[in-house]
Amino acid sequence: MSYRTLGIVGAGAWGTALAVAAARAGKSVVLWAREPDVVETIARTRVNRAFLPDIALPENISATGDLARAASCEAVLLVTPAQHTRVVARALEAHLSADTPILICAKGIEGGTGALMSEVVAETLPGRKLAVLSGPSFAAEVARFLPAALTLATDDDEIGAHFVETLSGPLLRLYRGDDMVGAQVGGAVKNVVAIACGVVMGRKLGDNARAALITRGLHEMTRLARAKGGKAETLMGLSGLGDLVLTCTGEQSRNLSFGLALGRGGRAGDLLTSRRSVVEGASTAASVAALATSLGIEMPICRAVDEVANRGADLEATIEALLARPAGGREYIRNRPNATGR
Repeated sequence: MSYRTLGIVGAGAWGTALAVAAARAGKSVVLWAREPDVVETIARTRVNRAFLPDIALPENISATGDLARAASCEAVLLVTPAQHTRVVARALEAHLSADTPILICAKGIEGGTGALMSEVVAETLPGRKLAVLSGPSFAAEVARFLPAALTLATDDDEIGAHFVETLSGPLLRLYRGDDMVGAQVGGAVKNVVAIACGVVMGRKLGDNARAALITRGLHEMTRLARAKGGKAETLMGLSGLGDLVLTCTGEQSRNLSFGLALGRGGRAGDLLTSRRSVVEGASTAASVAALATSLGIEMPICRAVDEVANRGADLEATIEALLARPAGGREYIRNRPNATGR
């Protein structure tokens, strides 16, 4: 069984691409946008010029600024920027049926609370059936009907099967998993590591350095996932290693391009305010650094990105401090109990 009608809350590039994928699979889609100009442009031109230009939207996608219309569908995809998810979820509460399943497609960790998106939604929309969608997915490629594979994680087999059938197509393959924590940590931390990779490229530190950074970044995200109760093996899959490689090497990555501009001498504040699309890794870096401190784990790459992107730290001094860290730590990920005792 698949859901015939989908409400997609968030009309950025990824929300719009998911709307296109669902519409091509024959579903009726209501796409909610916060910005009135986005709603008007889609209705008039059938293109989301602000966030996904050059992609014609199928007729079975209708754009709206009315959250109640999106909430009235059989299932809802939550694709808002991570730092706005709580506000939007609270607004949804008045309109959303208690039995409407929610697929969380936002990637990030909430500032101030250190909460994963599933934790935010569970607090604001208690009792709902939840799933998480994560993995290597540039929005423009999904919208152009190019091959992609993603992880759909949930502890509810029924809605997991329904969402897989709803969104899967000839070139969009979804793999089921039950580790919602690991899938979310991978999707959030990879954006932070991508900023660091962009800095390496901008400073022309070489491919060796970038490869080492990706590998050590994978260790950091695995540490965090395990400390939060997730599984190390999840980070070896699409929502961990797969998404990390894409975001740290693909030219379409907003986080990579932000890091590249930092590495070339740009000022973080100026770079962030000049972009309409959200650079999730910048805000997530602060959340990850604080969460790592509270959990007692080391995440030096993420902490360095936070210092540079959010706290005005000198880039050269930060790079030197990273390189000066003591050598000789174990390279492999040991199979040992995590912070929750599992």
